[in-house]
Amino acid sequence: MASDFVIQLGLHQLQLLKGDITKIAVDAIVNAANAALAGGGGVDGAIHRAGGPEIMRELDQIRAQIGRCEPGKAVVTGAGKLPAKYVFHAVGPIYRDGKHGEPEQLASCYRTCLELAAERGVRTISFPSISTGAYGYPLEEAAEIAVRTVASWLHDHTGPVHVVKLVQFSDHDHAVYREHAQRLHGAMPHTAHG
Repeated sequence: MASDFVIQLGLHQLQLLKGDITKIAVDAIVNAANAALAGGGGVDGAIHRAGGPEIMRELDQIRAQIGRCEPGKAVVTGAGKLPAKYVFHAVGPIYRDGKHGEPEQLASCYRTCLELAAERGVRTISFPSISTGAYGYPLEEAAEIAVRTVASWLHDHTGPVHVVKLVQFSDHDHAVYREHAQRLHGAMPHTAHG
């Protein structure tokens, strides 16, 4: 599945794709998990269905150790049958009004997963649109945070993470992400090509 928008940041690329995140081959797939790490609907359900029961078995063990995962944090499992090595289960914030730390928690999801990727030598990673489904995060704001946070992290880091794919399931979501990426691209003329 080809990316239809790419921002080149030195040796790194931020790509935007529309499609099914469970079918895109990468080293690590980010799951939009819930704090209970108990599976759910949307992306979470799709990842567990495609990856098989071994992912939930690993989460059961993690849950037994830590109880729950707080918003902005993530835990790591294998990827089961998914075309990846790892799944990073990131817990996004439930949106209230944007004034209860939600933007910081959402940005932290992306940064935390990128740090986990770097620690594990991951070269390619894909993210869904975290918190924009059942957690009600306004898409425009979430897309802006995702694009800005990932681009900024890639710009500031050298290391194994070379390609970050932001994957949107619907045409509408993809158009919104693309608009924010183009705006960022326009603001970064010396480092961006697309």
